[in-house]
Amino acid sequence: MERVNKIFNDNRYQEYLKLNESYETERKFCRHDLRHFMDVARIAYILVLENKINISKEVVYAAALLHDIGRWMQYSEGKPHDEGSADLAGDILDDSGFSKAEKEIILAAVRGHRAESEGSESFGSIFYRSDKLSRNCYSCSASKECNWKDEKKNLTIKY
Repeated sequence: MERVNKIFNDNRYQEYLKLNESYETERKFCRHDLRHFMDVARIAYILVLENKINISKEVVYAAALLHDIGRWMQYSEGKPHDEGSADLAGDILDDSGFSKAEKEIILAAVRGHRAESEGSESFGSIFYRSDKLSRNCYSCSASKECNWKDEKKNLTIKY
């Protein structure tokens, strides 16, 4: 996980985490922080293993660490956070030693994590589901105020 730790320790990455936190200080709903990123990574990796998808653990974790890193851009500039995150992730991935092919997989997951993709067993679909499954709606104190429809909320324990 050396390259994933390079992402985590990258000064830009740390700054983006802080920016996300500063914009979400008063947010009642799910936050876009390291806890969320790690939950997405763990769920996605379990699903990758269960579905026998040939994606490395480092690629899964890199995608998860980076998928919402540009959320602050949505707050500050109105830029959709999937686009902002992908824009910010490219240079970090290059500096962390990911190959061109790995970078393409990671950036596709980052760009596509807000829309369910075709093919229930593709990495994109698994990543989308992992992002949604990471939300602990069943224990959220703001669940009744959330814009998610009840059928979309995680009201039972899932992984």
